[in-house]
Amino acid sequence: MNPAPLIRPPSRSMGLKLLLVCALAVLMSIPAFFVFMLLDGRTNRAEEVAREVGELVGGPQTFLGPVLGVPYTIPSSDPKVGASSGVFIVFPVKGDAQVQAKSEVRHRSLFKVPVYQAGLAFKADFDLTGIAAQAPRDAVLDWGRAELLIGASDARGAQADIVLTAAGRALTVAPASVLSDVGGGGGGDGERPRGDLRLFGSPAGGLAQPDARFQATANMKFSGAQRLAVLAYAKTTTVTAKSDWPHPSFDGGFLPAQRTLAPDGFTATWSVPFIARGVPSQGTAETLTRLGATALGVSFIEPANPYQSVARSLKYALMFVGLVFLAYFMFETTQGKRVHPAQYVLIGLAQIIFYLLLLSIAEHTGFDVAFAIAASATVGLISAYAGWVFESRKQGVIALAAFSLLYVLIYVLMRLEDFALLIGALASFAAIAAVMYFTRRIDWYGQPALAADPGSTPKEAL
Repeated sequence: MNPAPLIRPPSRSMGLKLLLVCALAVLMSIPAFFVFMLLDGRTNRAEEVAREVGELVGGPQTFLGPVLGVPYTIPSSDPKVGASSGVFIVFPVKGDAQVQAKSEVRHRSLFKVPVYQAGLAFKADFDLTGIAAQAPRDAVLDWGRAELLIGASDARGAQADIVLTAAGRALTVAPASVLSDVGGGGGGDGERPRGDLRLFGSPAGGLAQPDARFQATANMKFSGAQRLAVLAYAKTTTVTAKSDWPHPSFDGGFLPAQRTLAPDGFTATWSVPFIARGVPSQGTAETLTRLGATALGVSFIEPANPYQSVARSLKYALMFVGLVFLAYFMFETTQGKRVHPAQYVLIGLAQIIFYLLLLSIAEHTGFDVAFAIAASATVGLISAYAGWVFESRKQGVIALAAFSLLYVLIYVLMRLEDFALLIGALASFAAIAAVMYFTRRIDWYGQPALAADPGSTPKEAL
């Protein structure tokens, strides 16, 4: 009688182990979320500092070149209803603005804010021929109270008095009073119409007459922070801006027609014809608020913003934690030595701490240096841990090569913004394909092995 065949005790299912590893990778999203919250707090603090510094120097500034404001009244046929009044705005037929900005970086604690001092020279050619016929119906224009108006977002940024001339004659500039009857003033003082501009003006009653033609110029010197913009204040407006800031970002209603970028600064020229401006050549005071869409702006940006770079890297945290976990799982299957789930958690936490190191160091050194330091420390740690867990120096060297390649991939993703998704998807596909290939002979169910020959030794399952 033959003895009963030997039955090998069931082995742990590698399929269940892989599912557990995937679950642990997803679990690492929780500490990654807390790192993201910390990053969000630091980002908000940086923006708060930028606002605080900006308030001291004028903040993002928007400027308006010379326009003409003429008060008017419309009599009422009903004695019980008083005459209505308003301001008729006339834009110059041609405007030219020259902007020269000198920049610097202000520091507060770990945060940096780009600020500038800008000199602006405006020219405006007025032609009032036939303008009276364009006024609101039945309006009586009060040419004697007309004012030349100019504007800036924040008067606290003024570095010198505004010099305004018309027809070769110097004019005294003060907060605009002609708009006090419009009802759009800030605080009821009539200085700020609806919108974000603070208006200044000078009486132009001697110049502004029906069918008159004259030229006005304005010279301003203002400080500001982060952004500078000029409104298309004439029917046809040309603006030329020069600065020593090497990293401009052009925005607003129109992009420059020409621009030159260099390490020592930039030059940009905008040309906005009347047909593109989309605002009539004259109208009520409300017309001024429509100029906001015509802003010709440039932002002084920091290209190596560490918070933006760290935020981009955090978006791929789950994918890269999962790839490292898959690598350790592959080491398990090839080395025949089990890795405890607690050890996977330690590996995941080491990768999460990488982002903490990256954020804290980047605030002092910039992103590139911080990434090199944080990645070297993290790759060295998890590679050494592989050598300790599998008791193999060779396995540690293999892990070092694999994880170094992985973190190089992270850096490439951070630098190639336009192709980050494509590269990340291809890398994930390649990693899954490699796992599928190298685990093709694994007994995922962990079935017990039967031995027909009592003298034979069951084959070890991976």
